[in-house]
Amino acid sequence: MRPSDTDKPPYVARVEKIEADHRSNVKVRVRWYYRPEESIGGRRQFHGAKELFLSDHYDVQSAHTIEGKCIVHTFKNYTKLENVGAEDYFCRFEYKAATGGFTPDRVAVYCKCEMPYNPDDLMVQCEGCKDWFHPSCMGMTIEEAKKLDRFLCSDCPLDDYAKRSLNTFPVSPSVEAKFCNTVAATFVGSDGANMGSRFLLKSGHIYVEVLVAIENLCLFVAQFNVVRSVTGQFVALMIYKF
Repeated sequence: MRPSDTDKPPYVARVEKIEADHRSNVKVRVRWYYRPEESIGGRRQFHGAKELFLSDHYDVQSAHTIEGKCIVHTFKNYTKLENVGAEDYFCRFEYKAATGGFTPDRVAVYCKCEMPYNPDDLMVQCEGCKDWFHPSCMGMTIEEAKKLDRFLCSDCPLDDYAKRSLNTFPVSPSVEAKFCNTVAATFVGSDGANMGSRFLLKSGHIYVEVLVAIENLCLFVAQFNVVRSVTGQFVALMIYKF
């Protein structure tokens, strides 16, 4: 939709309903998409240039304000586009305009900087641990990273790497969840109860801790997935007990 200030980018909304009054004036009921800079938290490093948030802000507008059609992809589908056109956007969060809250409120993080994936940024995958890294966080330029055939991060021993089969690395992470390195996290039980904060050790892409606790007078070991909330808090979600 056309903004009153022509220097601003067009507003993006999802049309929910089209109706006309007795004077044949056509109105559209829309649900607005917000750009990151329009949200309470503002634009952050991991937000893509074409990223939008589907808000809970509804409105009624004249059909004459509609400028054209665009496509708001899911995050997964957007990362698969070979060419991103001017009409292509993506959305991975719903946004509550009044409170600044997001759904989901947790996202997977990558690299030593522990930031969510920005599809605009090049990342390289370590052949050892299979984690993803920004070239700048590894002391490389983008040009140097593009020339690499294989990459090994500083945390992976060379002798372990030599035992692995050698494959060329992809240039961007899958949108499937991969989790952060060893962290302090808030534990949440299967019933949603807060179980305190402890440290986790990684095993592959799943984090396992020998958790000594009393539940019905029984000790148990639990396995957790660790994700980082939009606000930066680490949360460990129990998968199952051993």
